[in-house]
Amino acid sequence: MARIAVIGAGMGALAAAARLAVAGHRVAVYERTETYGGAVRRFERDGFSFDTGPGLLPLPAVYRDLFVKTGKEPLEACVELVQVDPSSHHVFADGTRVSLPNASRAGAVSALDEALGAGAGQRWGDFLVRARETWDRTRRPLLEEPLWPNWSVLAEREPYPSVPHKKLLRTRRAGTLAEIGSWELRDPRLTALLESHALACGLDPRVAPASAAVLPYMEHAFGVWYVRGGLRELARAVYERCVARRVEFVFGAEVTGVLEKDGRAAGVELADGTVAEADFVVAGVAPGALRTQTAAPGDGEVPPQRGLPSRLTVLLALRGGRQEGAVHRTVVHAADREGELESLFGVNPGLPAHPTVTVLRPEDAESTPDPDHEAITLTAPVPSGQSGQGHDDQAERMITTAERAIPDLRARLLWHEVRTPADIAGATGAEGGAVPAPALAGADGRLLHPSNATRMPGLFTVGGWSHPGGGLPHAGMSGALAAGLIVEGPDFRGSQ
Repeated sequence: MARIAVIGAGMGALAAAARLAVAGHRVAVYERTETYGGAVRRFERDGFSFDTGPGLLPLPAVYRDLFVKTGKEPLEACVELVQVDPSSHHVFADGTRVSLPNASRAGAVSALDEALGAGAGQRWGDFLVRARETWDRTRRPLLEEPLWPNWSVLAEREPYPSVPHKKLLRTRRAGTLAEIGSWELRDPRLTALLESHALACGLDPRVAPASAAVLPYMEHAFGVWYVRGGLRELARAVYERCVARRVEFVFGAEVTGVLEKDGRAAGVELADGTVAEADFVVAGVAPGALRTQTAAPGDGEVPPQRGLPSRLTVLLALRGGRQEGAVHRTVVHAADREGELESLFGVNPGLPAHPTVTVLRPEDAESTPDPDHEAITLTAPVPSGQSGQGHDDQAERMITTAERAIPDLRARLLWHEVRTPADIAGATGAEGGAVPAPALAGADGRLLHPSNATRMPGLFTVGGWSHPGGGLPHAGMSGALAAGLIVEGPDFRGSQ
């Protein structure tokens, strides 16, 4: 039985802790804040309750596997999962609207043909077939296996099977998500639908590799789910599973250094001077924090990600109950696509005048004081690292944008709260409140993440800033990979 110190109590760290405890190790988690969950937090006021991090769960199989592997009670015995259907409603810049059914290619083709015109649905359906090929080629190396030592193969190889595009005397293939939209989908509304998945992950579709096609494919193939009571309930369930497996938690304990002995990790030092010895250390913290704790933060070869945006969240408390037939998730697309992308990802990043806004309207009695009120969450990407000036004005723009989906929104508004990148930084420790993107192949390795095994023997990393990157499913897989490397050693070949 080994002693294992886990730094941070984010979702990846919790997943690793539960698996390591079940394997017979003595696990202690040191969290600098007073609670667990990392970015998966909850805000409550006047009987209203809101998720302030992720609001929906894709690929729930990752957490089903965690609960199967760590105890007798399955995930569904610990939380109530609700499949969101339709998976999304879209309001495009020209006023066109379409609702897409959950996990149904035929349903999506039919809905898009009806809303956008004959042929639009078929082009989207054909794209999903190609996206499936991308998923099949990258699922194992990007989600279920430790990062390959020759990771540059993933960086150089574009797995998306692009359709040849002839222009003048040249034949080209789409290398970016934007080129897929322009050359293969050939409709600005379908392009906006495609690119909204990249924006939701903080990616610029103009430079995001074509392999980012896996993002809409994952949602199409596996559906999107809501956790009754909010995603914070998922964090609670994972935390309680850890406690049931006798994982020790120390909250308000900031780790300031990783101890090294005989060239390997030997424990952690806390801000109060306390030393906790360990045979292995698992770090679930952002790169900046890990750099201050050790001289060996990662494998040192994957190019660092730069210029990642953050997220602005506006929590709305409304009088009047949720209307019958209201859709759980609506994406209101920006009127000026190029302007939004240039604001977010240009030379001098700023706040878009016309943001793309995601509107979440859960049908959940636990989110409101009574049936005569409604809790709505708005989210939009914003640059990370800004001082906070202009966020209140941006929140007003987001509310104005959301009125395209909910015309009586302002008339019903009781109050609103704004959660800024500074709040994300406070919850996660990520510099500037940056939000990590999921790992993707291609793009010269820009969207790969450092390996879970580091250059310091005995030190491993989990969470969105390490392989396989950001997002709830990816965080859960990072915990599985780090635990596998510790339990089975360097010959571990990935999750089964």
